[in-house]
Amino acid sequence: MRRIVILGGGTGGTLVANRLRRAYRPGAVEIVVVDRDGDHVYQPGLLFVPFGPAGARRITRPRWRQLRSGIVYCQAGIDHVDVEHDRVHFGGAGHSLDYDVLIVATGARLLPEETEGLTGPGWQKTVFTFYTPDGAEALRRALGEFDGGRLAVNVVDMPIKCPVAPLEFCFLADDYFRRRGIRDRVDLTYVTPLDGAFTKPVASRELAGLLAGKGIELVTEFSTGSVEASGQPGEEGRLVSYDERSVPFDLAVVVPLHGGAAYVDRSPGLGDELGFVPVDPHTLQAKVKPNVFALGDATDLPASKAGSVAHFEGEVLAGNVRRFLAGQPLAPSFDGHTNCFIETGRGRALLIDFNYDTEPLTGHYPGPVGLPLLRPSRLNHLGKLAFQPLYWHGLIRGRDIPGISPAMPARGKNLPAPVSSGR
Repeated sequence: MRRIVILGGGTGGTLVANRLRRAYRPGAVEIVVVDRDGDHVYQPGLLFVPFGPAGARRITRPRWRQLRSGIVYCQAGIDHVDVEHDRVHFGGAGHSLDYDVLIVATGARLLPEETEGLTGPGWQKTVFTFYTPDGAEALRRALGEFDGGRLAVNVVDMPIKCPVAPLEFCFLADDYFRRRGIRDRVDLTYVTPLDGAFTKPVASRELAGLLAGKGIELVTEFSTGSVEASGQPGEEGRLVSYDERSVPFDLAVVVPLHGGAAYVDRSPGLGDELGFVPVDPHTLQAKVKPNVFALGDATDLPASKAGSVAHFEGEVLAGNVRRFLAGQPLAPSFDGHTNCFIETGRGRALLIDFNYDTEPLTGHYPGPVGLPLLRPSRLNHLGKLAFQPLYWHGLIRGRDIPGISPAMPARGKNLPAPVSSGR
């Protein structure tokens, strides 16, 4: 019996495992999912933890319970992958596991220690991140005690998981302080290494306008070199860029540098210099060897590291793994499709939908009758809230979502007019 080993039991790994389990009759293949811990966290929910009464446990479930019957779950730390001999080595006692197909889905890890001073005296006192359950919980307590001053939201460098999340944090913080009646005592600043509010110019202009409309200062092309914070109440901290610009803060919310999983660095040929796995952008087959695939945040793709991308990739990848095992040509069908709900505060959200070649457009998604694009609306906010139960009961269970496909739809969008040749 051939064995498919999936490293990572998060969004990408879980939905691919479940799709493959549905595709093969019992006993046709062995599917093994490996992860270092047993907690499956609904990561989009971390954004809301700092602003609400519910803790991170509300968005956490056991990993093994999200897997279909017949899938083997192995909780273990990964030491390295021997790509040449098709073997995964685990930490301790020399245990290993052979595979016929390997799928890397271990996502991205935070590297706060790579930025000078970030994990210094101010860490978890005046400097926080909401990208982890513990960080989101600590930030919730800090925001509750914050009565005014300078709040800086800083992205150290790209790429990061969910690139719109820091912007969403700014919008929700604006709303949070208004509800508390102290917004006039808070200076909000968004500090980014990009030359605009976002990576896509059309969406960047829209989001920059929303920041300005809410009185949130935008600082661009800021490459954070160090974070200076004593951690003592009342003592001002500073974000300092490599070109020696600085942004003062009383409270900082920082999105640290990201890299691939540590074992990728220890696996010759598997990853790039950042620890991400180079793959074909359309088939998701790894460049290191034909029987290795990767998806989600673990790849080097020029697509957003977002849950929607892992979802769309998962359907393509599951089909290509089946084609590979059957000796058939792979389908180059992933087009970089990404969509993101962006919370803008006051019970409204904006939706963007794009791919490798197409900018976010106005119109509706997924068709002419659907959610409005590039326009904040109550409907989009409700859509984002509704996505959580859909995530647990549909998406990661490997089920198809009616009307939603991996390819970016053109229907419902206001496509730009073709450029005239002048003839």
